[in-house]
Amino acid sequence: MEQIEFFFNNNLTNLHMPTIRAVDVVEILIIAFLVYHMLVWARNTRLWSLLKGVIVIVVFIIIAAFFEMSTILWIVENVFSIAVIAMVVILQPELRKALEQLGRKNYFSSLFNFTDNSPEGRFSDKTVNEIIRACVEMAKVRTGALIVIEQESSLVDYERTGIDIDGVVTSQLLINIFEHNTPLHDGAVIIRGNRITAATCYLPLSDNMSIGKELGTRHRAGVGISEATDSMTLIVSEETGKISVAYEGKLEGAVDSDRLRERLRQIQNKPSEDHKRITWKGKAKA
Repeated sequence: MEQIEFFFNNNLTNLHMPTIRAVDVVEILIIAFLVYHMLVWARNTRLWSLLKGVIVIVVFIIIAAFFEMSTILWIVENVFSIAVIAMVVILQPELRKALEQLGRKNYFSSLFNFTDNSPEGRFSDKTVNEIIRACVEMAKVRTGALIVIEQESSLVDYERTGIDIDGVVTSQLLINIFEHNTPLHDGAVIIRGNRITAATCYLPLSDNMSIGKELGTRHRAGVGISEATDSMTLIVSEETGKISVAYEGKLEGAVDSDRLRERLRQIQNKPSEDHKRITWKGKAKA
């Protein structure tokens, strides 16, 4: 009883509530925001399985510390620095992907327009109509297609894996490229602006475990390029004749022509009437 009273007198009497400032609240919210998004990002990567394994090891270390297992604690202390380096090496693809996604965020795009204020946007309405027409026609006859539309991230490295085209986007050209038994039908087509730059391009495959087993290499490649860049990929399934859209690492399946037009408008970056009068230099346009 005296020991308990001694413990309370020497420890609990010195407790006091720290002063909480507004900056502390903001700091807590920022940390919570970062931890939440890190967990959401890790959920679809190999890091999630590794994280569960790390939790098991941490619990084991806590038990060893509680029972004062000095040998195990000595091993943990000497192996910890090596384990951190090993984790960085193992997770190098995931870490690189996360940094690329962070670098692609346009935090100031809502305040300033750093791109060309063309009245057509990134590509014209005619290009939108031609792409939709081609996808719908290929879906009807179940012609497989993989169309990658470039935004800010350059796709030059992927263009080099294919054959240069440099042609105006038309539905007839797209359909002809993906026609069966033609030299250009295998691989992806890359579109920049209003022109088809290359065909038969090779794309990185996604290792996202949430992609259904029923989806083939074409869909996995479409998601893979959307994870590595900010491009939008349109996939026409050869097996089902359905159109899918891959963007920001997410796959939307079975889209119709209206939904496809909506998604293309999303990246067209066509300026509104207000934005047409504003440029980065602060000069009004006619």
